[in-house]
Amino acid sequence: MTFVYSRTGALAWAFLLMLVCAGSGFAQVPLTARLEGHIHTTDQQPLPGATLLLNATRWGTAADLDGFYQLHSVPPGRYEVVVSSMGYVTRTEEVTLQAGQTLSLDVALQEASTELDAVTVFGKSALQETKELAYEVQTINARQLHNTTLDLGHALDRVSGVRVRESGGVGSRMNFSLNGFTGRQVKFFIDGVPMDNFGSSFQLNNIPVNLAERIEIYKGVVPIWLGSDALGGAINIVTNQSLRKYLDVSYSYGSFNTHRAVVNAAYTTKSGFTAQLNAFQNYSDNNYWVHVDVADLNTGRYYPNQRVRRFHDTYHNETLIANVGVVNKPYADRLLLGVTLGKNYSEIQTGARLVSVFGDWYRRGTILMPTLKYQKRDLLVPGLDVTVNANYNLGTEQNIDTVYRRYNWFGDYKQYRGEGSERSRSLYKYRNHNGIVTGNANYRLGQHHALALNHVFTTFNRQGSDALYPENVQYDQPRLSFKHVTGLGYKYDYHDRWSTSLFVKHYLQRNRYSQSYNPSGSWGDVAYLTQESVFSSVGYGMASTYFIAPRLQVKASYEKSFRLPESEELYGDLVNLQGNIDLKPETSHNFNVGATYETSLRQVHQVSVSGNLLYRDARDFIRARLNHNQTMQVMDNLMDVTNAGVDGEVRYSYRKLLTAGLNLTYQNLRNNTRYEGGQTIESVVYRDRIPNMPYLFGNADGSLFLSDLWWEGSRLTVGYNLLYVHAFYLYWPSLGSDKLDIPRQLSHDANLTLALADGTYNITLEGRNLTDARLYDNFSLQKPGRNFTVKLRYFLSK
Repeated sequence: MTFVYSRTGALAWAFLLMLVCAGSGFAQVPLTARLEGHIHTTDQQPLPGATLLLNATRWGTAADLDGFYQLHSVPPGRYEVVVSSMGYVTRTEEVTLQAGQTLSLDVALQEASTELDAVTVFGKSALQETKELAYEVQTINARQLHNTTLDLGHALDRVSGVRVRESGGVGSRMNFSLNGFTGRQVKFFIDGVPMDNFGSSFQLNNIPVNLAERIEIYKGVVPIWLGSDALGGAINIVTNQSLRKYLDVSYSYGSFNTHRAVVNAAYTTKSGFTAQLNAFQNYSDNNYWVHVDVADLNTGRYYPNQRVRRFHDTYHNETLIANVGVVNKPYADRLLLGVTLGKNYSEIQTGARLVSVFGDWYRRGTILMPTLKYQKRDLLVPGLDVTVNANYNLGTEQNIDTVYRRYNWFGDYKQYRGEGSERSRSLYKYRNHNGIVTGNANYRLGQHHALALNHVFTTFNRQGSDALYPENVQYDQPRLSFKHVTGLGYKYDYHDRWSTSLFVKHYLQRNRYSQSYNPSGSWGDVAYLTQESVFSSVGYGMASTYFIAPRLQVKASYEKSFRLPESEELYGDLVNLQGNIDLKPETSHNFNVGATYETSLRQVHQVSVSGNLLYRDARDFIRARLNHNQTMQVMDNLMDVTNAGVDGEVRYSYRKLLTAGLNLTYQNLRNNTRYEGGQTIESVVYRDRIPNMPYLFGNADGSLFLSDLWWEGSRLTVGYNLLYVHAFYLYWPSLGSDKLDIPRQLSHDANLTLALADGTYNITLEGRNLTDARLYDNFSLQKPGRNFTVKLRYFLSK
């Protein structure tokens, strides 16, 4: 891995060293105490997610899946400990902590029959309420979705403000949108580690939801500890960090010959040795029906609006994630060495629009990524917590396009003589040499103050060759990119009602590439000139929250953020995304104001209401458009885009029997570029709504829970979900009378789950798009119609 010196990165780690040395020299820093133990039910069952708070302070934590909690670096003193969990009676204990003491406190909570203990996927978890109060964040409790066949992308598609757009079925290209920001403007993390370098074998829409413990959705301002260059939001996938022993195995089969298999397992000894295994597989023919216009290849006869099957869209991927290491050691709370292995095969049926159809072009990809994870609380000095993560992807990608044919949607083809292809003749195989190193340091200064430092270093170096053109010097040209993002933050907590965070970030990107030119002017004379671009700038922001009343919370946040162009945007993905080396970094001023209110009616009806107002003012906004021949997408800059929007959600629950919810999002993205390219005449699309971007959409859901219906320990769940997307423009509204709308869409999904032996054995039946509606996301690319799936799952935990 090539290392590029960064003055900012060096200063960041020098600051971390200064914190350590300064902390070591503070004679006035008092010795602290530790409080730990288990939170469980009266019948000794663990209560994961239960919260423990020291009353009248900001000290608090949440129990893991074993019900175990730890509260580190607590100042000595007498405290009132408040322990609570939804559906259980809150309990209060008094403790006295002495300097240097580790006090063990186990707490048993009694079930409250009048409260609901089963909530579906939306709303903040207890963990987020105690740790990230100042940020506009929603959390999906992924454990409640483990019996479904959802992948992570489709689980996120049910959250307010989120749209997950796909170009087809299983394994298709995915575009994620969060409050108007789309694609790479929203960053994805696994346990706080950026997913920028995971390759095509590890994407949100091929990762099963069973991999996650919870999913955190940050809207607008992103916490400093996540780092990276998110423009206006981030998704953090939190995996199962439990120290218990468990086995989770599932298999599903569905329409279009779709198979999914998942195995998750973990083992931890009393000595602290731990091993974790996650493996999953996806396969689908993706041979669903689409409606297209077809022309006969020989006669030219035109057949409009034909219903045909996709015939060249098979996808499969296999992935294994393994980690071994130690936990709860004096030198490390967690030290894991691991590897991620995977491969995928993807047939390419169509281009950026259905007018292009292919029958032999396909793509392969692999992932070979060693990883390192290290965590330690109170490193060297009390209050200093450090996390370091590193990975390097040695995987490959290959584009195979060698058959000289032209296909139509009937599956007919015309064979041509000689050497050629369907789009661009290629056996090009390459490595991107992606590497990421992240470091976090958090230093607590007493009960009210904390400093945080984060640094993320990312490297990209595409190298490859083509067996068809071994002498082509084009493949020897440099395509490199290096990023450094450094953040410094300060947090102030005033008891449990008010919390404010301030931060500043420095962004640095270096790109090295070559551009072709004709030195002599003669036909076929090509030479390359190596060039380099450097971007450096500073962003900043704040987030604050205040509890007006115990159940009424308000939030406000602001950030000036930057998003550096991704390597695929600069150099292309060699399939349907054309590179654009002239892309500029985009910047945005992001404002969020939100509120949440929860109430209980007669102790049996639970109601929560939340809303968020947002405003974005983005410059050099990067968005996808069709290239000149409309066969590929290319990322391009718009000078100025504004977005004023709102999203809201209402949830209701009745005892342990029923939950229901509704969310709606409106976003008004407008082109605010008045004069283009130095022109003095106002642009015809000035103040137009940004095309190919949904602006009004929402979800409704409901679930019915029936316990011990036929057998003791059984549970029957009946669920329903509605997706609504209002019609939106495919092209600029002001260009021509034909707006080419993507029509209004309604999709109805239903599921039925029977859990036996307290969740050990589970069977689920699912139906999606029950009315067989025509659903579109990207440039009128049709998605699958009505489909059904059955899933079997076995879960054992000790």
